[in-house]
Amino acid sequence: MNKKMIISCLSALSFSCAWAQVNTPVVADSSVVENVDMPESLFVSEEELMKDYTNQTNLSVGTGTARTLSYDDSVLVSRLSRIPTTIEMPLNDVTRKYIDTYCSRMKGAVAVMLASSNFYNPIFEEALERYNLPLELKYLPVIESGLRPSATSRVGAAGLWQFMLATGKRYGLEVNTLVDERRDPIKSSEAAARYLRDLYDMFGDWGLAIAAYNCGEGNVQKAILRSGNQESADFWSVYSRLPHETRGYVPAFIAATYIMNYYCEHGIVPRETTLPLESDTVVVQREVTYAQIASLCNVTIDELRSINPQYRRDIVPVGYVLRLPASAIEDFVLKEDSIYASSAAGGSLAAGVRRVVVEDVEGVQAERQTAPRAATRNSRRTSTTRSQASKDVSVKRGETLSSIAKRNGTTVDKLKKMNNLKNDMIREGQKLRVK
Repeated sequence: MNKKMIISCLSALSFSCAWAQVNTPVVADSSVVENVDMPESLFVSEEELMKDYTNQTNLSVGTGTARTLSYDDSVLVSRLSRIPTTIEMPLNDVTRKYIDTYCSRMKGAVAVMLASSNFYNPIFEEALERYNLPLELKYLPVIESGLRPSATSRVGAAGLWQFMLATGKRYGLEVNTLVDERRDPIKSSEAAARYLRDLYDMFGDWGLAIAAYNCGEGNVQKAILRSGNQESADFWSVYSRLPHETRGYVPAFIAATYIMNYYCEHGIVPRETTLPLESDTVVVQREVTYAQIASLCNVTIDELRSINPQYRRDIVPVGYVLRLPASAIEDFVLKEDSIYASSAAGGSLAAGVRRVVVEDVEGVQAERQTAPRAATRNSRRTSTTRSQASKDVSVKRGETLSSIAKRNGTTVDKLKKMNNLKNDMIREGQKLRVK
């Protein structure tokens, strides 16, 4: 398809789309198209996606009628131009290849991801909106992980947003022997939004920023230098200088954005979705295993893994936040001492001091020592001895409701209720009631 045809198609629309008329690249050389590596997620089958516990539990076969409609380049150009975004969405031989993949071989997987996006899109959108970023970036986890918090790439990237270890730590995600916050949907979405904001500030072009998210800012900077076009570089002008997988990454993002908006026109019927049960959080006062919790709180270990994907060994360390189905919160609070004392299903932990080796952001090893159980038990304040006096704190730079709740032995939901907060947004210097 040549540029003349694209301009002709767009001129027939009821609105103008200048970037598509001027900057839409045409990749006519089939050898260039073939010299592209597809992201790993484009090889994940429908069956593999349905192994995820949340999908198994909350998704069922869609009841709509599937029908496949024909489409040509002019139709695709028109549809892409109607997506309300500031991110360039051109059609060319490469993006067309990825759209065709989603519309044919990946139809079953798309049906699953459309349904599971109901779980995660609100989290993604809230984080992106907080940093004033294009909401279409919520489709990056589609090509990163297939919307699976458990996903791990062949090079060790983890979670919905597929953070590498060093990058995750740079953006505040804790990773140690027991905890991997790259798999925490809320914390990883916050980190991803900050990272994407920084990449856009660095390159001033969303195509380059998205490419850098995939291969690192250093590789994109080198591609720009080698292209000799530092002043006005964009993704397509440095395309041939990028790693093979990154050449396919931005086109795959465009195709994912397209198919998540126009799936009906390609005969894709989303799976039916039942949203997970309402949940709430508690801060654990002693290190505890999923087996101990499950034995007394009418919740399964699989459920705990599903809503707490950040805990690597089914152990929640002391002082960390545990998410539970709302129906299990009361059980946990009433039976807390019994849960910690229980040894169900091998849930007892070695007595005494437990040392956890942690790598900090600079890669230097440090040791964090948790207190022996006896000391923890003697020092922990119970509900009968807690002071009834109110307590206020002032929000410090970088603090979140989650970190404040953890430090003060309460939950995010309770903080929001006590302070009449409608969302998780807080600002430095703000006074919060924590007790």
